[in-house]
Amino acid sequence: MSIIPSIFGGRRSSIFDPFSLDIWDPFREFPIPSSSDLSNETSALVNARVDWKETPEAHIFKADLPGIKKEELKVEVEDGNVLQIFGERNVEKEDKNDKWHRVERSSGRFTRRFRLPENAKMEEVKAAMENGVLTITVPKTEAKNTDVKSVEISG
Repeated sequence: MSIIPSIFGGRRSSIFDPFSLDIWDPFREFPIPSSSDLSNETSALVNARVDWKETPEAHIFKADLPGIKKEELKVEVEDGNVLQIFGERNVEKEDKNDKWHRVERSSGRFTRRFRLPENAKMEEVKAAMENGVLTITVPKTEAKNTDVKSVEISG
């Protein structure tokens, strides 16, 4: 496996994925404050990594969401072919006697959206959460057999 430059956020696939609706923020690794309302949501996206693979039978999504309960997640289908994953990682309660040495785990809301191709059976989506991994399975319609018809060439 090759190492992908950090400018692409460590993604395995191209940032130009036609099915993805992710918000890509090229400046998220720079310490520049943003006045955007999406700045908190965008920074939390970093911790909602999702793999998407397509098998002959289905599209399968796996999201690593450690520390998040299934009750804190929502999976929805929008506009017939957009899969949405919403969640929130709550901030740990602070005690005035606590002394923090490092805070690296992010908290806050996150949203991931994926536009699925026509062959996805969105009415049959299934989701399961096990050991901090959310698995979403979207079955595919069977490939249509295209009949080949020979055409006689005249002349």
